[in-house]
Amino acid sequence: MELAETRRRATGAVLAALMLAGCGARSQARKVIVLGVDGMDPGFVERHWAELPNLEKLKRGGGFRRLATTTPPQSPVAWTTFITGLDPGAHGVFDFVERDAATMEPYSSFGRVEETGPRLRLGPYTLPLWPARVVRQRKGEAFWSLLARRGVPAAVIRIPENYPPVRDGEALAGMGTPDLRGTLGTFTFYTDDPERAPGKVAGGEMVRVEARDGHVTLPLEGPPNTLRKDRRPATARIEVDIDPERPAARVASGGETEVLKEGEWSGWMPAQFVLVPGLASSRGMFRMYVKQLHPLVEIYVSPVNADPESPALPLAWPKRYGRELAAKVGRFYTLGIPEDTAALRQGVFDRAEFLSQSRLVGQDERRLLGEALRRYQGGLLFFYFSSVDQNSHILWGRHEDELLRVYQEVDEAVGEVEKREPEAVLVVMSDHGFSTFDRAVHLNRWLAGRGWLKAAPDGEIDWAGTRAYAMGLNGLYVNTAGREEHGTVPAGAGSRKLVEEIRRELLAWKDPVSGKAVVETVAGSGAEDEWNKTAPDAVIGYAPGYRASWETALGEAGAQEIDDNDDAWIADHCINAADVPGVLFSSVPVRVDDPRLKDLTVSLLGLYGVKAGAGMTGREILR
Repeated sequence: MELAETRRRATGAVLAALMLAGCGARSQARKVIVLGVDGMDPGFVERHWAELPNLEKLKRGGGFRRLATTTPPQSPVAWTTFITGLDPGAHGVFDFVERDAATMEPYSSFGRVEETGPRLRLGPYTLPLWPARVVRQRKGEAFWSLLARRGVPAAVIRIPENYPPVRDGEALAGMGTPDLRGTLGTFTFYTDDPERAPGKVAGGEMVRVEARDGHVTLPLEGPPNTLRKDRRPATARIEVDIDPERPAARVASGGETEVLKEGEWSGWMPAQFVLVPGLASSRGMFRMYVKQLHPLVEIYVSPVNADPESPALPLAWPKRYGRELAAKVGRFYTLGIPEDTAALRQGVFDRAEFLSQSRLVGQDERRLLGEALRRYQGGLLFFYFSSVDQNSHILWGRHEDELLRVYQEVDEAVGEVEKREPEAVLVVMSDHGFSTFDRAVHLNRWLAGRGWLKAAPDGEIDWAGTRAYAMGLNGLYVNTAGREEHGTVPAGAGSRKLVEEIRRELLAWKDPVSGKAVVETVAGSGAEDEWNKTAPDAVIGYAPGYRASWETALGEAGAQEIDDNDDAWIADHCINAADVPGVLFSSVPVRVDDPRLKDLTVSLLGLYGVKAGAGMTGREILR
């Protein structure tokens, strides 16, 4: 027995020595924490080192580099490259907005809902025999799945392009998670102001209400009732009793009540949407902002988020993970893009009100981060911050001090992580940086002016007379026979010749107002064969200050080729990738001066001695 025990111990010691020799210094990287800060810009950071002490300390102790982003530099594209280690041409996500070549309809690249199997008809209802599924477009395996196969635990919180979450480790879904309406965020604004026209607006809906004896019922639209033949949306009711003398009201919904004053936010309140009376319902939650009660009623209600305590959507993996987080920190935003820039753009919020809503999102993030650190025992922890990106769209270049405060909140979070996990390898990274958005480019109108596209005065495209068109924020397509619904250009050499012809003209295009170049680069998508039907034929890299118009993104043509951007959305990053790199901070040295997103993916695997997956072409850049 003693001899056997001695041999067992000796064998164990040899194996341990071999493992340490194989991993070398990497054995100390058993704890790796990555903070993903959407939109953090290296130039902004460099202007404010003194005000960002924790980031400056991280730079001195390890390294800081500009991190090359993807082409195009859009969040879903870039984060998918980070998740998979693949270039866009391999993973298949090319834009926020892509198009169905068979119908020419735009759709979100975050995924589609597909109903599967037969349905049982019962009166006005049709009951599915098994549930619908959300289909991701992307190809490629999440890097933490590779870690999981090597026994490395991972917690991945709110990383974009992970809805529904990959079923490895623990995960909470992020950007791409819809509200209960199935949109990426639809607010509701209730008012009796006769100057406010009721109806749908971009990102929201205006609803006319009438107060009777100080009481207002707010109908809240919820999910499309897929159990009904007509798919009529389910609704809930919010009851509001307004104090006749004071600017205050009692709000009741889902069995909970709050008293709110003008200018106050509610906490999370429940909303119950009945799908089949007595049989099926869907639970959501919302936050309310009381803008005004006297003399007019003006009440904002957030998009209806899935409730993590009783989720109607696949928010987490395992399913209990979201409920466990909520049990510790309370309800939190689950919508993929929680800051409501649409309410600001539609004049529902002023800038101060938008910033107050954004701070609520930040508070949720900090509580979640604190709980994630409390639970953390080792392996990989990834945590995502949305606030820098969404606030930069609104503040960049004009409200530096207000944007700096958002950066400082992230800097404080970096300090919290360093204090609580001083031995962990800490990486802070972003997917892209930022630039101004001064002039809106109506690319389809430009194509029409040169005979490549035929557009009606109202902006609608005549496909039969069109050879090339734009859709999405950076995409250019040839109207290809056999691919598009009404294709006019032969595939192959004819298509390539047309792209080259358009490329030359785009690179020579000058803004008639400023004389500046509008476009800096026109690149291929690099798409592999399986993406031929979805990938753009060219990716437009606009010059700083320019971006595709909102109309272009939806495949429409504006009235003129370029006009001033007078929207509240004053900054963007959907331009030439070289102009908007992200950031890379690391507590261990960065061994190259030109790191790329896909390098970081391979390097995180390398810290655990895990080889890059199939198709990954990145380098190991962290020591």
